[in-house]
Amino acid sequence: MNRYFLIRRLRWPAILMLLGVVALLHQMDIIEHFWDMFIPLLLILLGVLMLAERAILAAEGGCSPYTGAPYAGAIDPGAGQPVASQPPAPDTSIVPARSKPFENDPNGGQS
Repeated sequence: MNRYFLIRRLRWPAILMLLGVVALLHQMDIIEHFWDMFIPLLLILLGVLMLAERAILAAEGGCSPYTGAPYAGAIDPGAGQPVASQPPAPDTSIVPARSKPFENDPNGGQS
């Protein structure tokens, strides 16, 4: 199993364990107010888990959510320079090219 997914799957069990530990400390009168301790610890736990996910993605080479050509103005993470985007080839368009202008069509291009 990928270590990234392991960290992702541990998120909710870690939150439930934190909730249980803080509730136990509150029940034993070690802490006065439950939420005063739980919310900061929850934010710290989520931050640590997010940092662990990023570290694992960086160690494994990461996964790009978009594998196509980069958009205009994208920054190459390795070089820190803007990436030159290339327009798509005209023959790979999904939308067919217009065969006639629709401005002069009385139906406005509708059938």
